[in-house]
Parts: sequence; C-alpha cells; structure tokens
Amino acid sequence: MLKFFGRTFFAVLLVLIPLKSLAQAELYNSYITKYKAMAVEQMVKYKIPASITLAQALLESRAGTSRLAVEGKNHFGIKCGSSWKGPYMLVNDDAPNEHFRVYSSVRDSYKDHSEFLTVNQRYAGLFRLKLQDYKGWAYGLKSAGYATNPRYAQILIQLIEDYDLSKYDRMSLNNLKSGRGDNNEVYFRHEVHMCNDNFYTIACEGDTYRSLSKEMGVSERRLRKYNEVDKSYQLVPGDIVYFEKKEKYADKRLKGYHHRVQEGESLHMISQIYGMRLSTLYKINQLPYDYVPSVGDLILLRK
Repeated sequence: MLKFFGRTFFAVLLVLIPLKSLAQAELYNSYITKYKAMAVEQMVKYKIPASITLAQALLESRAGTSRLAVEGKNHFGIKCGSSWKGPYMLVNDDAPNEHFRVYSSVRDSYKDHSEFLTVNQRYAGLFRLKLQDYKGWAYGLKSAGYATNPRYAQILIQLIEDYDLSKYDRMSLNNLKSGRGDNNEVYFRHEVHMCNDNFYTIACEGDTYRSLSKEMGVSERRLRKYNEVDKSYQLVPGDIVYFEKKEKYADKRLKGYHHRVQEGESLHMISQIYGMRLSTLYKINQLPYDYVPSVGDLILLRK
C-alpha cells in the first residue's frame, strides 16, 4: 500500500507541476500582450530596454496580480522616497508597513519607473549600455541597488529569455504598425509619433474613429473626447489623432511663442498641431467662442 500511495503521490505531482507552469505562462503572456506597446513607448522616450521594463514589471507585480499592482497600480515596486508627494499605501516588504507609491493609472506607473531610473544618478551608468544589452542592464540594476534579492539579475534575464522579450528591444514606434510580428502578433498599422508628451497618428484615407479605436485599443468615445470632437465629426486624411488626453498647455519651450495662422487652419487644428487643449487657446488669447481665425492672425501658444 505504501508503494501504491507513493507512486500515486508522485504521479499527482507530475500532473500538477506542468499545469501550474502552463497557468503561469498564460498569465505572463497575457500581461506581455497587454503592456508590450507601453514598454516600447517608454524605450523610445527614455532609452530603457523594453525587455527590461517588461521583465521588471512581470516580476515586481506578479504579472499584474500583486496587491500593490491591483490596488496601487504600482507595477514596479517603487517605494515613496523623500521626493514623492503623491498618495501611498502600506505594504510589508523588507520591513513591515513600508510606504509604496500609488498611481492613478498603469501608464503613470510605467512613466514613473522610467523617470525614476533616468533621474537617479546611481543608475546613470546603465544609459551608457546598448539598448540590446539586456544582461548588462539586469546586472546593472542589481548592482545599483534596485532590489535586495541576490538573484535579481538572473531572474530578469531568465524572464527575458523564456518569453523572448528581447525582440521588443529591436522595435521602434514605427515598428508598431502594418503587418504582423513574431508569433503572429498584430502591431499598429499606422505610424506612431509623439508631440507634447503624447502619442498620436495621422489619419489615412478610409480611417474612422471607430477603426482607429479598435487598432489602438482605446474606445471611440474616449478618442473623440481626447481629440475634442463630437460624435458627428468624420475623420479626413491628415487629421491628427491623439491616443490620450492632451496636455492643458503647449510645450514649455513654446512659452511666448505665437503661431501664424495659415490658409484653411482652424483653432482646433492649431490645438492638434501642438498637442494642447482647445479651451486653453481660447483662454490665453482672450478669444470669444465664435472666433474664426483669419490668415496671418497670431495665436499665442503659451504664456
């Protein structure tokens, strides 16, 4: 009987282990599919390998399932520190009740992770490495003190290699367009650009807000809201379409700068060109809401 139970026990183990591994792989692949474009966006802007960003997020957030990720939208385990002035939550980590940052969105978490590495001098040496040197980045993060786990670098490298994350290090925003990539993954059909810390594309013949919403993974209602158009407006080729809510003001470098109105330009079109809200243009230029710009008019972009 002992032998029988022993064989049964080991047989159950052999069944359970692969099932657990398959479940984890499915969870991890789902997370990667959801956030790979966000990681590439951060790489383009901040020069941090997308593979490193994804591997850290997978590890630190347990593929988005940790309490910190679910309740605080903190996917990188970043603690408050003396510079953090935002909300926080208490989590037991290296010590009981440590203060961790809380974000309003996962995108804010990804952005803060990039800025955290960029502004902290102890990580400065990492930015001298090539984007494709994920091993150098992994060991560099551990050496700089990002995590206390002695195997932190090896774990990141293992994740990158197990899930082929290094392929995202060879991408650019323009790679997130037509066709299919490795493993038959679909990327953006349109080229992606950046203006005033926001991503946008240019509408082509046949595009609608509905078709772009499906491609970009943003609801049509939100796309129209972000781009300040009502539900009756139909896209025309050349229209700028932002993926997120525009900044209130134009870029700081445009302080005191005026835009000279060209033939066919509306105030809304000018707000799209500079990635700023239409209401701000009316306000800072003290314009009535029935104002129609004339060719040659000067429109202040930022006070």
